This record gives sequence, C-alpha cells and structure tokens, in this order.
Amino acid sequence: MPKLILIINDDGITSNGIEALAEAVSDLGEVHVVAPDSPQSGMGHAVTIDDILRIKKFNFPVEGVTAHSTSGTPVDCVKLAIFKILDRKPDLLISGINHGSNSSVNVIYSGTMGAAIEGAVENIPSIGFSLLDHDPDADFSASKKVARMMCKEVLERGLPKGVCLNVNIPKVSEKELKGVKICRQSDGYWKDEFDERIAPNKEVYYLLKGTFTNNDKGQDTDEHALAMGYASIVPTQFDLTAHKVISEINSWGLNMDDK
Repeated sequence: MPKLILIINDDGITSNGIEALAEAVSDLGEVHVVAPDSPQSGMGHAVTIDDILRIKKFNFPVEGVTAHSTSGTPVDCVKLAIFKILDRKPDLLISGINHGSNSSVNVIYSGTMGAAIEGAVENIPSIGFSLLDHDPDADFSASKKVARMMCKEVLERGLPKGVCLNVNIPKVSEKELKGVKICRQSDGYWKDEFDERIAPNKEVYYLLKGTFTNNDKGQDTDEHALAMGYASIVPTQFDLTAHKVISEINSWGLNMDDK
C-alpha cells in the first residue's frame, strides 16, 4: 500500500505554494490536499467551535492529487481530513509551502505550523514548510528541493512522538541555496503598532502593523541560518511546559493554608 501524504496550508487551496508542495511529493505516495477555501494566515492553532464547517471537492491542478477545500482553519482541515475525508491516518502530514517566514516567534502565530503541530498531536509525522517570500509568484525551486528531501527522510525514519519540524527556506534560487541547518528557534519578537484610520462613516478602525526584532546573536538559530543562505530546520513540540522552572516554583513552598 502506498504511503498516504496529507497536505494542508494556511494561504488557501488556490495558492501557488501548496501547488508547489504537491508537485514536490506527488510521486512519493498517495497525496491528498485538504486546505482552507480562503486565506487563513495568522490563525495559529485556532479551531472553529461557533460556526458550521463545509467540505467541497476541489479540482486540484496537480495530476493524481485528490483535493478538498473547507470553510475552516488549517487545524480544522487536519481534523476534518483525519476524521471525515480520509479512510486511514496519514503516514505524513505536510503544511505549506507558506508565503512568508515562520521562523523565530512567528511559529506561534502561524496557521501553517498550527496544522503541523496538530499533526504531531495526532501522532502523525508532520512538517511545516515556509518560504521567505510573500510574492504569490515566488520562485519555489529551492523550497521544492528541500521539501522533497525532508519528506523522503521523514517517511523513512519517522519523528519522535510529539515533535514536528518547522522548515524555513530563504529567498534564494535552487542554485544559490547553501544547504540545510538544524537549528534552535531564535529569540525574536514583534514590536507591534496599530495604524488608526477613519472609515467613510466616521467609524475609527485599526490595522495591526509591526516590526520584527531579533536580539538573538547566536549562530545556531533559524534566523542566523536563513541570513547565511541556508534552510533552517527546527524540531518543534506542542508540550509548552517550562520543565526547567518546575523545581524553582516548587521551592516557593506554596501552601493554601498560609494566611
């Protein structure tokens, strides 16, 4: 039986990135695409709990690929694929190729990585792929090469339980890509700003803007690897426990009987 590969994204089922990802892995197994019917960037791990969800068959442009669009978020797509669309659990879940970076702190906002993390929750080997280029017609040649290599490796080797991979590719051509580096997540943050505007009806509204700042000078980070022309690979887990801090909090001697 061929390997079952599930492809999700957050840019929507008509994006060039998801088409590129399907092309890269189309001969590695039985490929199914389940993706939002409209862009869902920045949705993180959001799920739909106060509205209905719809599924529609979609005529995907890559030969041999079965596809469905949904009205939900990327994580909704994972859940619907596993429990309503596919007849068995996927051997591999891949998400992307996202238009834009999901390195550093961006991972917590990312719908692309939300889908990959949900795959890890379901104990499915999962990878999120992102290209540092927002252009809808970006050059995906380097990304496709990295994606194919990583998918072949993970299909063969698997991943530890609870872990997925966050893979980012710099804005370079296939020939310019220097290789891949296994990294830690950079300690960066967004300095948020809100652009205040006034609608024709005089109502005030706001648009979120911001500037990304990376204060992490380490040479083992995703941001450093990307700046040097390498694709970054960050093993990512959904266990958010700060394990090193447990003993410190225990030392507080918390006691509900204290007045």
